[in-house]
Amino acid sequence: MRNMKMTFGEWECLVVFRRYHDGNPAILLIDANDYQPVATATVNADIPPPDGTVFVKDWSENEGMLEALIAANVIHPEPVGFVPLGFVTAGAYCLTDEALRYQAAAEVQS
Repeated sequence: MRNMKMTFGEWECLVVFRRYHDGNPAILLIDANDYQPVATATVNADIPPPDGTVFVKDWSENEGMLEALIAANVIHPEPVGFVPLGFVTAGAYCLTDEALRYQAAAEVQS
């Protein structure tokens, strides 16, 4: 199964589903042309997000990530919770059915 695609800033990206060292879900964006890293769309927290959700990083260099993920049909627009991370708060967002299929395929390939 190929990767989902999306636009973030000036980049056309491939959406790559991975896991952080503790097993929490991660979304990485890589350039669709040269396969170089563009951004990590998610943030890892001390607690696991609910099944089928990710914590989205939408501040600092990731400003606009939330809107880009929604526009690309990676996540649903309404948060299902929040987690405090120092001076910021990350929203927990449900992956769409399409994104869940890509995530499952990525885990089978790992």
